Amino acid sequence: MVNYRLQAVILEVVDEQLKINEPKCTKEAFNNLMSLGYKDKEAKKMIASVLLEEMYDVMKNNQPFDEKRYCSKLSKLLSSLRRC
Repeated sequence: MVNYRLQAVILEVVDEQLKINEPKCTKEAFNNLMSLGYKDKEAKKMIASVLLEEMYDVMKNNQPFDEKRYCSKLSKLLSSLRRC
């Protein structure tokens, strides 16, 4: 089941990250996904899924956002897609 309201909000966050280029790894991941042949919307949804995972970890463990961990997760996503 998809929560479309939540999806829209998370995608807005990804759009904002891309717009302000912060964190920089978001735009790098987006550009890499596009170069792998993914469409704009698909790439943003993939990044959003990683962001949502990071947000879950932050809330579950009651700790601050960790940009390094987030960037690492984006990097792992790209690595796994390149192996396919």
